[in-house]
Amino acid sequence: MYIIAVYDVNVDRVAKMLKLFRRYLTWVQNSVFEGELTKAQYAQLKQEAEALMDPAEDSVIVWHVRAESYFERETLGEEPGETGRFL
Repeated sequence: MYIIAVYDVNVDRVAKMLKLFRRYLTWVQNSVFEGELTKAQYAQLKQEAEALMDPAEDSVIVWHVRAESYFERETLGEEPGETGRFL
C-alpha cells in the first residue's frame, strides 16, 4: 500500500519521530512522508509511532492510497525533501 503520513508532535519528540519515519518512508517536507509499505511494515511503523507519542498532545495522520499511480503530485517551488530512496 502507498502511504502519505504527517505528524505533529511535541518538540521534545520531533527528532525521534523524524528518525522513525525516515526508516520507513521518504521525507517530503518537514513532517510529511510518503512511500510504499507492506501491511507488516505499516503495522510496525504504527506500533513504534504510538510508543513515541503522547496521545494527549501528539497526532499522526495517515492516508492509505492503493498505489502511487492512483494520484498525481505537483510541487510548486523547490522540492525540499528527498528525490528518491537509496538503499
